[in-house]
Amino acid sequence: MAQAFQDLTVWQRAMELTEAVYGFTKTLPKDELYGLISQLRRASISIASNIAEGRGRATDRDFKQFLNIAQGSTYEVQTQLLLAKRLKIGDEMLCRKAESLCIETPKMLGAFIQSLKS
Repeated sequence: MAQAFQDLTVWQRAMELTEAVYGFTKTLPKDELYGLISQLRRASISIASNIAEGRGRATDRDFKQFLNIAQGSTYEVQTQLLLAKRLKIGDEMLCRKAESLCIETPKMLGAFIQSLKS
């Protein structure tokens, strides 16, 4: 039987990333509610969501496609965090925590994608 998406370490890490993003975005100025806050939250949510949706697909090929989308979303989040740093907004320590997870998660996704190719 295939491993449930909740048991995948990469999905768990993506969930940690989303939690970190939510913590960081709480420190952003309220005038960013419909800008950076919304963008960061939606992009981070899509990472774990795409991993889960891909796991529910019938083939490894479909699964890999969703993993690639999730990987792209991590780079989207990373870019938005870098923008927040450049704008000097939000809590720096919480931003670093999210950034660290943003570096780790696509590496994990890449390794997982490679493992499905063999």
